[in-house]
Amino acid sequence: MNEIDATNLSDYFAKIPDKRIKRKQLYPLIEIFVIALCGIIAGAESWVEIVEYGYQKEAWLRSFLRLENGIPSHDTMNRVFNFVDPIVFGRCFLEWMQAELALSHEEVVAIDGKTLRRSHDSSDGKAAIHMVSALASESGLVLGQMKVAEKSNEITAIPKLLEVLEVKDCIITIDAMGCQKEIARKIGEKGANYVLALKGNQGNLHKDIGLFFEDAHAQDFKNIPVEYEKIIEKNRDRIEERRYWITNQVGWLKEMGHAWAGLKTIGMVESTRTLKGVTSREARYYIASILPDAKLFAHATRSHWAIENKLHWLLDVVFREDECRCRKGHGAENFAVLRHLALNLIKKNPYYTKKSVRCRRKIAAWNQDYLKELLFTR
Repeated sequence: MNEIDATNLSDYFAKIPDKRIKRKQLYPLIEIFVIALCGIIAGAESWVEIVEYGYQKEAWLRSFLRLENGIPSHDTMNRVFNFVDPIVFGRCFLEWMQAELALSHEEVVAIDGKTLRRSHDSSDGKAAIHMVSALASESGLVLGQMKVAEKSNEITAIPKLLEVLEVKDCIITIDAMGCQKEIARKIGEKGANYVLALKGNQGNLHKDIGLFFEDAHAQDFKNIPVEYEKIIEKNRDRIEERRYWITNQVGWLKEMGHAWAGLKTIGMVESTRTLKGVTSREARYYIASILPDAKLFAHATRSHWAIENKLHWLLDVVFREDECRCRKGHGAENFAVLRHLALNLIKKNPYYTKKSVRCRRKIAAWNQDYLKELLFTR
């Protein structure tokens, strides 16, 4: 038995079925997977770079992989990840994350989508892939992802992602695109609560709740049960004041035909930002199944932005996801899952936590002991 057989990586990802003809299986699937993962952690951004990493680190890789036929070519790497079923690959990722991470009570799980901009193929009429991901805001770890079907949108992908997530007692936050009755119902079925942002995509709901809070403000919330929280942040020449109101006075919504599963509260966030002497104001409205707790409401709405800062920004700037030109077969989707896995391994490791993800990737490329820690530490 080689060392990789005794790790949690093998426990979960060795389940991926190998559909190659037996006599052509020169490189075991788990070895191809581990070489790709090591390369991406160490900074590789394409199949060619992953294979070059393998050539340069072959002696070290042999310390825990058999590599009976050496390092596979980039054509082999590309071909294998093009045909690996991304649904099965994603399911293995989900099982691994659910075994590794126990979500706390009322932890915020942010769900949002991101387009892989260079994954389109005009010659085949293939549009760029759009992935919907779920992020545990406290740890910054990706819980799972789901590709949006072609000629569809996030509205159809989010319920499918929720179906496979273990989010009992968590708070699910989604932007206005995901503010749909079916999604709210699905969240309730999973034993979770929701805080959903509103915009004009819900008919008169956004307008009606906006008018409700305008009238409530004008009357200084007289006879309206409301919880209130204010947070002020100062950063150099920027001052931002955010005020939060949440109320359980929602009976009138049902009377007006706005029936939502589990709806308990509605909320408003007013942000006033002063930057270099210029002040701007923005009001945002939400529906929620949480109790009227202003601190919890503020935490949930603020934590949602973690998916932009702790995931999408890192994928674009550190992993250069938007520049990846994987286009054929399932390659782009599987490469995206590999990036998520690489990011999770880096984030959950206890070493160098005060350093940036970019710096930790470089350390992994320079320090083989650290990379081995990322791979094998449970």
